[in-house]
Parts: sequence; structure tokens; C-alpha cells
Amino acid sequence: MILTNNMIKENLKEYSNPNTKICREIKKGNLIKIVNGLYETDSSVDGYLLAGSIYGPSYLSFDFALSYYGLIPEKVTAFTSATCNKKRKKVYNNQFGTYLYRDVPEKVYPLGIKLVEEGNYSYQIATPEKALCDKLYTLSPLKNMKELENVLFNDLRIDMDEFNKLNLQDIEEISNSYNSSNVNLLYRYIRRKENE
Repeated sequence: MILTNNMIKENLKEYSNPNTKICREIKKGNLIKIVNGLYETDSSVDGYLLAGSIYGPSYLSFDFALSYYGLIPEKVTAFTSATCNKKRKKVYNNQFGTYLYRDVPEKVYPLGIKLVEEGNYSYQIATPEKALCDKLYTLSPLKNMKELENVLFNDLRIDMDEFNKLNLQDIEEISNSYNSSNVNLLYRYIRRKENE
């Protein structure tokens, strides 16, 4: 369970020095520091469940989400998330893993996000379509569909079966809000493949 400093101190208000008690609980392993002022009580919790609490608003996306959906074969070691209006990338490290945050445009931020509940935790994650669009947004502009195809299937090693399941209408909606030539190229590429 995720606890804030204030929540813990509220439970320890009978103690003359709650901070000392918090330090003891950390040493015993009953509290694990996630970031300043934020703790976890379960040392075995999956790290992705904490990503939205560490820095936000944010949702899991980019490489982590692509791996989560089986679009790329690699197991991703960092928890990658999208933010908006933060103006700079952020990195956090703790015993649960490495957390990377980067901006996407404000207009596209709310599109293609799912809220998932898992036990006592909830998190936001991009749909497969949004995760791929977010990833392409981070890359240097691609010149044409041949270059896009090479990036998708050789560089990123996107699984063709999973790629063919992507929803064209969702990508169209996202591409209309993204001001990204790569995302527009993806939409045109999938539309062309569907019409072949």
C-alpha cells in the first residue's frame, strides 16, 4: 500500500517523535521509501503500480507499454511514462526500479489512456495505439513509409501480428491531435495496408 508522509504521521500522532518511528519502520523494512514523502508497505509490489504516484499526472507509455502489450519482444527494465507541461524529462530510481517521465503535447495527453485496477492499486496506461504513437513522437522525423517500416519492424522489432490488431480509427483520432509527422505517417501507413 502506498502511504504519504502525512498519512503515516496521522497514524503515529500518539508518538512524541513520529519521524523517529518512521526511520525505525524503514530500517525494519516495514516502510520502503519510494521518493521523498512517499512510501510503500509491500516490498514485493510490481514497480509499474507505483509509477503514477511518483510523478504526475502521468500514464505508463512508450517502451514499457509496448512491451506490456507484446508489441515489442524485449522485457523493458524501466517504467516509462508520459506527462504534459512538465517541460523536462525526469528520472527516479528506487528499489522498485527506474522511472522515466517525458512530455507529450497537452492536446494529445488525455487520448487513449486506460485506467486499470489491480488489487489495491490503480494505474493509467496508454492503449497499444497511443503507446506506439507516443514512441514515434520521440523519434527523429522519418522521411517516408519505407523508413517508417524499417523503424517499426527492424529497429523497434514490432510484432507484426500485434501490429495488425491496432485500431485505425484510434490512431486517426490520436494523429489528428498530435502535431507529429511520424504519427501522421503511421496513420497513412496503416490505412494503406488495410486498403491493400
